[in-house]
Amino acid sequence: MAIYVDFMQIEFKGYKWCHMLADTLQELHDFAALIEVDKRLFHQYASYPHYDVTVQMRKTALEYGAIAADRKKIIECAKKLKVELNAPITRSKSSK
Repeated sequence: MAIYVDFMQIEFKGYKWCHMLADTLQELHDFAALIEVDKRLFHQYASYPHYDVTVQMRKTALEYGAIAADRKKIIECAKKLKVELNAPITRSKSSK
């Protein structure tokens, strides 16, 4: 499992915010739950699916094994997550 956090520090509502991504959406959501990131911070309909995390949350993520990633890696992950999010859900047909 690989979780990535960027180096952004966007100021908003009195906090500095970064982005958290992963190799898969499941890994991203599982890790967010592990470090207790509120589900409302997940941005499904943004340019790419990600969690906004404060600088303090980023520190916690790094302590739990997240990787500080450069812009190139963040964009690579973002593209994969967007494809995964938009992939049609396949359902197996049950035999009767």
